[in-house]
Amino acid sequence: MVYVIAVLDVIICVALVALVMMQEGSSTGLGIIGGGADTFFGHNKGRSMDSLLKKVTTVLVGVLIVLTVVLNFIIQ
Repeated sequence: MVYVIAVLDVIICVALVALVMMQEGSSTGLGIIGGGADTFFGHNKGRSMDSLLKKVTTVLVGVLIVLTVVLNFIIQ
């Protein structure tokens, strides 16, 4: 049981790294340096995918926390 939870923990960690790397950085506050010439439609097109990635990241972080706490109690 411990090994199953530990393997799930590692898989979720790797998935979180991949999800964070796939997300776009926040370019607010950069002004002209960041290339703020996004059109309205181009800006909202990427936003739906980015918001989905943020929601999945939040859920995976919650699952990671729960699995880590359970793993800690099982090992002790």
